Amino acid sequence: MSTTDRDYYELLGVGRGASEAEIKRAFRRLARELHPDVSDAPDAQERFREVVEAYEVLSKSETRELYDRYGHAGLRSGGFQAEHVDFGNLADLFSAFFGDDVLFGGRAGGGRARGADLAAIVEIDLFEAAHGVTREVPFEAAVTCTHCSGDGAEPGSEISACPTCAGSGRLQQVTRSVFGEFVRTQTCPTCSGSGRRLEQPCAECGGAGRVVEERTLDVEIPPGIHHGQRIRLSGEGHAGLVGGRAGDVYVEVRIRPDERFVREGDDIYGTVELTFTQAALGATVTIPTLDGEEELELPPGTQPGEIVVLRGHGMPVLQSHGRGDQRILVNVLVPGRLNDEQRRLLREFDEHADEHTYEKTDSGLFDKLRSAFR
Repeated sequence: MSTTDRDYYELLGVGRGASEAEIKRAFRRLARELHPDVSDAPDAQERFREVVEAYEVLSKSETRELYDRYGHAGLRSGGFQAEHVDFGNLADLFSAFFGDDVLFGGRAGGGRARGADLAAIVEIDLFEAAHGVTREVPFEAAVTCTHCSGDGAEPGSEISACPTCAGSGRLQQVTRSVFGEFVRTQTCPTCSGSGRRLEQPCAECGGAGRVVEERTLDVEIPPGIHHGQRIRLSGEGHAGLVGGRAGDVYVEVRIRPDERFVREGDDIYGTVELTFTQAALGATVTIPTLDGEEELELPPGTQPGEIVVLRGHGMPVLQSHGRGDQRILVNVLVPGRLNDEQRRLLREFDEHADEHTYEKTDSGLFDKLRSAFR
């Protein structure tokens, strides 16, 4: 059964407010219970996959935040493919917990190892974040050496088993105590876990089986992405050892500040400036939006601090339908320098004003501000 419709917190048996330590404890308990080499239950392997998938998401702050806000759709937009959890990743995960590859008996021959992940950064502006964009992202990655095809040995030379570990890539130490036997497994120091001895290392890569190469990938950034979110490019990271699976590339998206707007979630905020005569008499002004400039009609008597809301003019909702709003704060400019004629006209206006001239027609400034930020 796929975990596509399953709640990750429910799978681990923790609440949505669970701490990192609580999530780790829950995962370790369930993993030991459900590991196919331990459990005889017919669905142990599938349940084991579900638990690991849930832990992969909830143990990382960026994927957990994405899942909490947008669910499985948000994860897919960020590059996490819930339906394709691979057991190469699980082996690394269990190695970190238990000190060895316990997954299905460990790695045969000790040689193959998954490549490391890579991190890259791409900067875009708010307009690109609103509409989506494809960007070229350069980075350096270790790729399989073409001269030796990743073997690490000069073509035609021999590769033999490591004499220290007999080709297993690991050494085991058995300790006996009153509590029984404890087996500790560690990477062979002679071959660094490869299980092989090269008679003649490759002249191009020095026996590593990989060389560093400058690469460029086209990264599709979806509309509505948030600052700091990462996009996962599966299998595009460092090449694995001796034919092992390549790591992943995580591209962090950074959105440059925009002098016209401030983003809050899927809403954007901006200001419009009116002279005090425009505010009193009404005016039509041109304002910037994420879709270009638009004309905004403001009625007579527009007050300082008034909030004008343009529905559906904000950021797109990531991997969903609809858009946020654009909220515009009205700032009324009061003249600081007046000539004699202007002063006379204003005094004359003030003389003709009555109790109805400044009558309030709606809520006060602070109520408007509170309403704008709800």
